Amino acid sequence: MIINLSEIMSVKGNIEHIQAPIELESFCMEGIEYPFASKSFVDLTISHLGDRKVKIEGEAKLSLLIPCNRCLEKVETWFDLKILQNLDFKQGSDDRIEELDETNYINGYDLDVDLLVYNEILIDFPMKVLCDEDCKGICKVCGTNLNKSSCNCDNTVSDPRMSVIRDIFNNFKEV
Repeated sequence: MIINLSEIMSVKGNIEHIQAPIELESFCMEGIEYPFASKSFVDLTISHLGDRKVKIEGEAKLSLLIPCNRCLEKVETWFDLKILQNLDFKQGSDDRIEELDETNYINGYDLDVDLLVYNEILIDFPMKVLCDEDCKGICKVCGTNLNKSSCNCDNTVSDPRMSVIRDIFNNFKEV
């Protein structure tokens, strides 16, 4: 959803409360798409502070289906997004670049709510997702989910970095 901020900035001290729908179908990061399990509206409060400055406050609650890092089962991961952005429209694009201000969700006086939500999810995205702390993962040989069933594969796959030490022990056994 695109919100035109010029209408809000027309009167100093103007405050607008907007419930904007999240129109994203999925969250895409590094070529991997994570579908939404649930998403709500983004409750935004946009305040004109005067002197072409705008304060954006908001919150949203949503969840994504992210694969477990061990067994690859989909895990519903919740995000409580708290948005707080201060925009200064007196600054030109050159000034923003100098200050490393990455406001890619602003185009002219238009606020792209979906891009703002995308950025907030990206900041809060977890490094590791587990379906359970005791997740057993998948079998390295056959790919069976070890949480659901077991397999008869040989799991004594040794570490290839230890091959030199293993050769030394094998040479001493022959003597």
